[in-house]
Amino acid sequence: MATGANQPERASGGPGASALAAWAGDLRAWKGRFVVLEGPDGSGKSTQYRRLAEALVGAGVRVCQVREPGGTVTGERIREVLLDKANTGMTVRCEMLLYMASRAELVEQVILPALGRGELVLADRFVPSTLAYQGAAGGLAAADIAAAARVATRAVQPDLILLFDVDTETALKRMGGGDRAAGMDRMEAKGAAFHRAVRQGYLDQAKADPRRYAVIDARQDADGVFAQVLAVLRERRPA
Repeated sequence: MATGANQPERASGGPGASALAAWAGDLRAWKGRFVVLEGPDGSGKSTQYRRLAEALVGAGVRVCQVREPGGTVTGERIREVLLDKANTGMTVRCEMLLYMASRAELVEQVILPALGRGELVLADRFVPSTLAYQGAAGGLAAADIAAAARVATRAVQPDLILLFDVDTETALKRMGGGDRAAGMDRMEAKGAAFHRAVRQGYLDQAKADPRRYAVIDARQDADGVFAQVLAVLRERRPA
């Protein structure tokens, strides 16, 4: 949800404050931009989201942090419906439209106002998730998803999409360790074939739009992955 410039939860490990100081100029160059983190379940995306948010705030960037689905009062209610295992009979088309409804609220109430204030909007998922999960894995036509997205997002596009890519076997091991399997939400609990299709859907998107996407090798440990994130932000820093 939106937190303005509040300090996010501190992540352990990784570059310390002195090491990150060398990256401060590159991070500040992203002020007023829209950056999205994407990836299959089990890719470690959420950990990297927290680390990047902390680094940006430490560099003096005002960050609006949002997640999908959710981020607004209505969006959080929709999130409960979408992830509830009791709703196993929900159709994929209904799923897609509920994600878009949550997204419409988020764009209108949070993302556009934050961009208007010159804040960096850092999103945990956006339209690429719908194209991967409900499109590539769920079977909906990309054209139908794109049409709904144009209405929901008012054609707002991310400046950069960081795609955390990991093979499905590794991702499933990460998701199923210990007591994790019992706590999976409705989307996480879908089978291996579904998650393989999700991954391929993401990779196909990145191949089709290499200017907007940067693929991160998420098989590495958390520090190695974060080093890749920082390198991409430096290489692609806005002029």
